[in-house]
Amino acid sequence: MGLILDPRLETELRERADAEGISVEAYIERLLKAEEEAMKEAELLAVEGLKSGNPIEAGVDYWENLHRRLDERIKRSS
Repeated sequence: MGLILDPRLETELRERADAEGISVEAYIERLLKAEEEAMKEAELLAVEGLKSGNPIEAGVDYWENLHRRLDERIKRSS
């Protein structure tokens, strides 16, 4: 399969692949695998979050309370 790339992008890909001592094709394959792994990790974290307990509504009051508690902890630890 042939791809037509913007010359600047092609240059960037070649430079990065050369820096790692691999072909552009291998570099792109590595990028795709890394993205796939990141997506799987994100899905696992999302499922873990859904199973972590009752949902909370993170509105303005929630964040203000969280910041207030954090400020109090910081003051106590100083």
